[in-house]
Amino acid sequence: MSKCPDARDCLRDLVVPAMEKVVDKVDFTLSFIGSVDNNDTIRCMHGPTECLGDIISLCAVDLYPDDPVIYLGFTTCLIMSYSKIPRRDLVESCALEHGIEFQDLNQCVSEEGRGLDLLRTSVERSEAAGVKRSCTVRVAGRVWCVRDGGEWKDCKAGSDPSDLVESVESLYKHDLVSH
Repeated sequence: MSKCPDARDCLRDLVVPAMEKVVDKVDFTLSFIGSVDNNDTIRCMHGPTECLGDIISLCAVDLYPDDPVIYLGFTTCLIMSYSKIPRRDLVESCALEHGIEFQDLNQCVSEEGRGLDLLRTSVERSEAAGVKRSCTVRVAGRVWCVRDGGEWKDCKAGSDPSDLVESVESLYKHDLVSH
């Protein structure tokens, strides 16, 4: 996903603007698509550098699990210059911009097994959910909207950030009433 123009557009045009309004009402999970073969090798659609970019983003999630503003901002910063992923200057710049210690991020990526385990878990979570396209936005366990091939698809409630905010707030209010 980290080198995917659809993911870039999805984060920039839908997810980030919506999350700015509902971050306190959602349990946001950033998951990546790929495949794990019989030899336990992870493959990403846009190649090994995309896998590394995904690992870098997942390490930010691992370091700041309770702060999607930090890790989503960092991931968006990376993906806005996706052709440069995983260049050190880009990662350092995005880390600095979002208050992430580069050394901590680098340690997570470099530590044997840690980054790959994060990516494997993420890919398996996407596979278990039946997600095959980057970017698939899911709300309450269901596909809400998909960005694929430069187009919005399967967006029954709309593809504008306000539509996503409305859907999340409606579910949040319903959960408050039913509990």
